[in-house]
This record gives sequence, structure tokens and C-alpha cells, in this order.
Amino acid sequence: MWLAAAAPSLARRLLFLGPPPPPLLLLVFSRSSRRRLHSLGLADVSPINYSLCLKPDLLDFTFEGKLEAAAQVRQATNQIVMNCADIDIITASYAPEGDEEIHATGFNYQNEDEKVTLSFPSTLQTGTGTLKIDFVGELNDKMKGFYRSKYTTPSGEVRYAAVTQFEATDARRAFPCWDEPAIKATFDISLVVPKDRVALSNMNVIDRKPYPDDENLVEVKFARTPVMSTYLVAFVVGEYDFVETRSKDGVCVRVYTPVGKAEQGKFALEVAAKTLPFYKDYFNVPYPLPKIDLIAIADFAAGAMENWGLVTYRETALLIDPKNSCSSSRQWVALVVGHELAHQWFGNLVTMEWWTHLWLNEGFASWIEYLCVDHCFPEYDIWTQFVSADYTRAQELDALDNSHPIEVSVGHPSEVDEIFDAISYSKGASVIRMLHDYIGDKDFKKGMNMYLTKFQQKNAATEDLWESLENASGKPIAAVMNTWTKQMGFPLIYVEAEQVEDDRLLRLSQKKFCAGGSYVGEDCPQWMVLITISTSEDPNQAKLKILMDKPEMNVVLKNVKPDQWVKLNLGTVGFYRTQYSSAMLESLLPGIRDLSLPPVDRLGLQNDLFSRFILCVREVSGNCCRA
Repeated sequence: MWLAAAAPSLARRLLFLGPPPPPLLLLVFSRSSRRRLHSLGLADVSPINYSLCLKPDLLDFTFEGKLEAAAQVRQATNQIVMNCADIDIITASYAPEGDEEIHATGFNYQNEDEKVTLSFPSTLQTGTGTLKIDFVGELNDKMKGFYRSKYTTPSGEVRYAAVTQFEATDARRAFPCWDEPAIKATFDISLVVPKDRVALSNMNVIDRKPYPDDENLVEVKFARTPVMSTYLVAFVVGEYDFVETRSKDGVCVRVYTPVGKAEQGKFALEVAAKTLPFYKDYFNVPYPLPKIDLIAIADFAAGAMENWGLVTYRETALLIDPKNSCSSSRQWVALVVGHELAHQWFGNLVTMEWWTHLWLNEGFASWIEYLCVDHCFPEYDIWTQFVSADYTRAQELDALDNSHPIEVSVGHPSEVDEIFDAISYSKGASVIRMLHDYIGDKDFKKGMNMYLTKFQQKNAATEDLWESLENASGKPIAAVMNTWTKQMGFPLIYVEAEQVEDDRLLRLSQKKFCAGGSYVGEDCPQWMVLITISTSEDPNQAKLKILMDKPEMNVVLKNVKPDQWVKLNLGTVGFYRTQYSSAMLESLLPGIRDLSLPPVDRLGLQNDLFSRFILCVREVSGNCCRA
């Protein structure tokens, strides 16, 4: 998902039309997931497939729903606990496979926990069966769950569309379900809609027929989805135009726009058609769906949402007026499209086990969106903009005393929204960028393929990615990255230089950088810092790369002449600030004046100096106040 406040800054396809796989092959929970699901009462029964039919009323803002879920009773029980919010259940029953239907005798809503308990008069034995639920709900105006979105037609008439936004925990507002990222299933979705409206969902339409009870309605049936989490399910009913093409891999790509604005969807269509093959080649894993739709929603709380096969956007994050939109708007749309399509693999195909690992989902997409845009549009010089937007913003926030680690333990779903912030997105992207540079592109791609192949259609944790990258590169990825993700802040690297005959001796030390002044705690945090060093001999190439795994260390640069400058943090990739001695800083001036120091390095140097200037001002101000 792309934050609304974020800076402008994936062979053969399967239709999954056959019967679901054997249930024991579908859901294998990790030990931590089992413990948590047991504590919530959600582990006794789990879904295999949801067959869901929804009938929204665009005038009264209500909807009717019918759910038939193929389910597995894992432990004998006389109740089924599901997630449910703002939904009224009319009837519910469970039919064990090959046995008679058992009707629920009671529905106990736990509104605070957004759960419902279906009680049955007899024990449901272990095995598979079918859970049937009829229910009604409201097309709310909260821009979450299944909600109404107001728009104006070209003639000036106000109308409403029915759209969805389920991340993090709002699928439960559209249908009773097991609304947990680790509880995956397949979905067969049908929508009963006015015959003059467009109906979309995650998969392609496989049937469209008149609705028998009303000649003005049609029932639209979609193909079965892959195994997926509930928060990635989506459906849209409304009036839209579209433009379409096919990627070079044969995926149908469409961009849906408000009526009369199809021309404004052409740039996003171009980006998406370029992006899908890029990710497919980069991950060496094909995009598994037959189509991808991108749609502009009039009322949308987030910037965009990566629903599998049906990506929803704010209009400003998708539409480009070919005559009036500026270059920065095009770059922003390219980045947002790149971000959401990256999630089709990293997040959708392989999903985080629990929201604690949200940072990896979003931080990774926030980094690779730039890699993708740089590949598709090299003229944008997009990495300089990354430093200016994401990297710098993350350092500004992470230097504050009230920052937080990238990886934050989430106990209750209500806490999830609190970590959709610039630390998860921008610092997450920055440390992934640093990790990519440390491993190298070849081993990074190899590790990503290992990870996506091993965990496809499953769930994974941060440590699973570190293990795959470690196996691919032979480097201590987990040890390095834990110092960056499990503690807040980042280091300031002090550096002094001494000429020793034909070599340059560098004395390095690290200390936590604090926006309010020097760190005053007893035990100063330490990081395993990936240090790159360049010289004026070749400003675009690292002369030396080291892993600084101690508070202080000396480094010898061979064959560096006295008149050559030395700079740390080539490309401003390392997530740290650098404080040079006066002599080293003076020696960098010629490289700044003659522009031999690359732009992104000049920008990084400027940011480091400015942050130091601000600290000095604060120190002086503090002394004046005390005086």
C-alpha cells in the first residue's frame, strides 16, 4: 500500500479454476501463528475456499451477501469463531462432508474484538465441510471495508460506486471471514450489479448472465483466485472507461478511469506494461494471474492499494493529463505504479506472517519502485530524488528521540495503522537499498528468487528473507540487518585521515546521531555499518568496501596521493551521517567546485553538513538560554 502522505518519490499463467488442493496442504501455520490464532479462538476451524456472492444497493447503500466456505475443522468444537464487523448475520449452518447440515443456534458478536461466534447444537467433528452464511451490511462512508465512493458524471449528476479497502483488517466489514494474513484460502467471487455498471474483482470474468429476480441486474462471476490473504481481496462496482494493452509476457493490462478520462490512463498503462516484465525478469518468477487492472477511485484514503490483480489508486496517483501534468506528477505516478506492482510478488505471492513484518513488505516495495522506474525511465535520474525524498526524510525523523525501530512488535490489529509511517516506508527502503549494495545485484536477485520460490502462496517472516539472502551471498545478513531493524536511530561516523607515505590511513568511529545533540545514554547503540570509500581518482567507483562491526577501526587506503580527496558513503547509500575532519572537508572542496563529485554525493555531503550546522545552532542556543 502506498501512503497518501508519501512523497512522490511480475511462462505460464494459471486460472485456478479446478477444485481446491487438499486442505492439509493449504494451511501450515508457524509456531508463533498457531499460538496467536489459538489465543484468538481462530485456530479450530480454517477456510479452504470462499465462495462469495455480494449484491450491493447503490441507492440505499446496503449490500446482501451469501457465503459458502469450504472449511476444515482442525479440532472438534461446537462453535466457529470468525472476524466480523458492521455485518448482521441472518442464517448460518455447517454441513460436514457427506453428512447432514447443522444450523447455528446463536450468533455472539464481540464488537470490540470484531469477532462473531457461531454456536451449534452439536459438536463439529474434525474433517472438512461447508459453512453457509447469509448476511447483510452497509456500504459505509468510512473509506474502509466495502464502502461507497461519490463521483460526478460528465453531465453533473452525483452518483456512487461500491469499492473496497481491506488492508489491514477490514475484509471483515464486507463478509464474515478469518481476517488474518496467515489464514490464506482461494476465492470464488460473484457480484450482482446493475447491468450498466462495470464490475471488477481480483480475477478475470468467466461468466456474466441476467439476474433472475431483476431484469435490471446481472450476475458477474470471476475465476478462482490463487491462495491468498483476505486483505488482498477486492471488488469494484461503478462507471468507468478503460485503456488496455498486453505486456510482452501476454498479461492483459487495463487502466480504469472516470468516464471521459480514458486518455489520462495511458501513461500509467505504459508504466504497468513495462513494469510487469521487469519484475518477472528480476525475480525470475512469472506473474501468476491472467490480468492486472489498475483503477482510479474518487474517494480513497490511502495513496494506492496492491489488491492482487485489481490495484486501486487515488485519482492523483494514477491519472496523467497529457497536456497539463508536470514531470514530477509523471514520476510520482510511475513510482506508485511500480510500488504496487512489486507487491504482486512481494506481499501477495509471499505474504508477511503477521503485521510485525509490515515494514519489510512496504520498505522493500518502496525501494524496488525506484529500481524499476530507473530501469524504465533512466532519464528521470530517480536515485537522486530518492536521496532527496525518502532517505533524507527518514534520517530527519529517525534522529528524533521519539522515533521507533523499523520492526515493531504488533500485538493487536488496532495497532497496525500506527506503523504505516515514514520509518516503515522510507527508512525501510533505505536499509534495503543499503543491503542490496552490500550483497550485489546478482546475489540479491538470486536470494529473492529463492525466497519467492520457497514461500510462494505461503507466509514468511523477516528472518526468512535474511536466510535466503544469506544462502545466496554467503554474508552475515541477519547479523548485519538486525542492528538496523531492531533498534531505532542510525550512526554518525567520525573520520580523520593521515597520509602515511603513499597510503591514506583513516580513523573511523561511530556514535548514535541525535537531533537534539550528543547521545547521553550509558550504553551507546552500535551498528554493523556498510562503509564505502571513494577517491578523486574515480569518484564513481568504490575504492574500498568494509563492514564496520566495532565502535572504532582504522582503515588503510593503498596508493592514495596527498592531493587526492577521500569521501565516505559513495552514492549516499549507507544509512548514516559522516563528520569529516576539517582537513578532509577542505580537500573535498575542489571536487564540489568542478562537479567531479557526483550529484548524489554532493547532496549527501550537503545534508550531513546542514545537520551538523543545526546541531551547532541548538547547542549555542542552549548555552545562551542557560546563561
